[in-house]
Parts: sequence; structure tokens; C-alpha cells
Amino acid sequence: MAEGKRKSNGKDKGRRRYRSDGTPIWTQPSISGPGVWVSCVKGKEKQTVGELYELFENIASELWPDDSLKAAQGEDGSDDSEEEDDGDIEKQIAKEVASMKRPRKEQRFANCQINTPCGAKSVHVAVIECTQVLQPVVFISCKPPVDPVQLVVKHVQNIAETGVTHTRYTQRLTPVSGTCVANIPEIQSLCKRVITPFFESDPERSYRYKIELRMRNHNTLARPVLIQELAKCIPEQHAVDLDNAEVFVLVEVFKSVCGLSVVKDYYKLQKFNVMEIANSTNAKVDECGRVTEKSEGTTSHP
Repeated sequence: MAEGKRKSNGKDKGRRRYRSDGTPIWTQPSISGPGVWVSCVKGKEKQTVGELYELFENIASELWPDDSLKAAQGEDGSDDSEEEDDGDIEKQIAKEVASMKRPRKEQRFANCQINTPCGAKSVHVAVIECTQVLQPVVFISCKPPVDPVQLVVKHVQNIAETGVTHTRYTQRLTPVSGTCVANIPEIQSLCKRVITPFFESDPERSYRYKIELRMRNHNTLARPVLIQELAKCIPEQHAVDLDNAEVFVLVEVFKSVCGLSVVKDYYKLQKFNVMEIANSTNAKVDECGRVTEKSEGTTSHP
């Protein structure tokens, strides 16, 4: 009887692998949710994750302050003043017990294992442009309320202003607002949740856009087919512009996972390559310094 029940459960599990319309239900990938793809120096993946944890936490604390932590600190401050006035040992013990029971602060970032050796083949495609590079990557997932696009844009804007990256091994950051299994039905569903709302947020506005598609360790989907399906998710009032785009649709396909996001100023910010942004900013500062020195020398000698 028990054996028959086990067989029945096995059949049920087999049936649940498909939807009512016959399309398969794919298992949850190890890389999931909003997050940031990070290309880094070969052999320094572990160090890259460590330096980005601290950096992302600092930026997230600025953009999305933890109200519960502030409240707890406020309560602790009021308790301290009472203890100073009363000197009650029981209150001190009660406070210590309460701090032990307080739930730990939930981490907003997590490194997802991608199990790919360094130097894996990577193909970058921007609509019709194609280049090949070899670059190790890591993926750091973000938990709500963190928005990976806002997080990355804030960081690269800071670098553009200061010329300081605060990292040693990080090279390029690519935020994705959502991920799914890399097949056409799932990608279409993700497009409706990520891409379409952006373009429909202002119905009277017409954007010039460009699709930036990067594929790593993936040979199932043909690039022209994927680009065509992505373009279908964008309302027709918006036009493709390969040379002067206002909006960029970032598409990252890694193995069986696809991630999507919509960003602005992608080329202006050096495609979110932190090293190139820092070098460009520092070069401008050096040039301004040389011009200033030259002008001062000219004025001092009539």
C-alpha cells in the first residue's frame, strides 16, 4: 500500500512539471532574483565579493536606511538614560536579555555560486555588434528594498565625481532587475514585468532605445531570435537607435539564466566599467592641473 502511494506521488510530481497549456515548469535556478553581475580580475573572485559586500552595504544604507535599526538604537538610548538615573541592576539585565532576543539584521546581499572556471568564453552582442572576451564573473543577489539599478548607478556616479572606485578587483557592474530561466516563454514573462512597465510609465514619451545583449556559456537561444522577442515587449512608439540611444535594455544570459534591466546614460558612464570611469575622471583632473600650471607660468613671465 505504501509502495503504491510512493509511486502515485512520483507520478504527481511528474505531472506538476508542466503547466495546463503544456509549457514546462522549470526548476528554480541557483542564480535568481534581482542582482548585479560583476566582471573581475581573474583569480580574484573571492576578494571581489568581499570588497563589494562592504561597498554595497554602505551605499544601500544611504539609499534605503534601516528604520528598524534606528528604532532599536533610539530605544537603547532611552534605556541608557534611565539606567544612569536609577542605577537599577534589574533594568540592566532586562536590557541585555532583550538585546539577545532581538533578531539579527538580515543581509541584503548574497553571493550566488555560478560554478564556472575563470576565463569562460563570453560573447557580447549589442543588437548587431559582436565581440568575444574572456572574463571571470560573479553574481551578487539583492534583497528588497534594494534596487540593483539604483545601487549601481549611484556607485558609478560617485566614481565619475571623485575618481575613486573603493575596489581593487571589480571591473564592470551590470545590474539586473529580475532573472528567469533562459527560454522564450520565461523571458517574455520577465519582459512584461521589467521592461514593459518602464516604457509604459509615461505613455506620451517616446524613447530611442538600444538592446545590449551579453551571452556567456549559452548556445541554446539564437541571438537574432532573442533580440526579436525582446523588441516585441517594447511599445511600437519607441524607436531603435544604435548610435544615439536614450535608454538601454541590458540583457545578461549566463548558462540557463537570463537577467533584464533598463538603464540610462549607459555609454556616458562607460558601460558601468568602474576602472574606465575612474581613469577618465582622473585623466580630466590631471589635464586641468597641467593647464592651470601652464597658465600660471605664462602670467608670471611677462
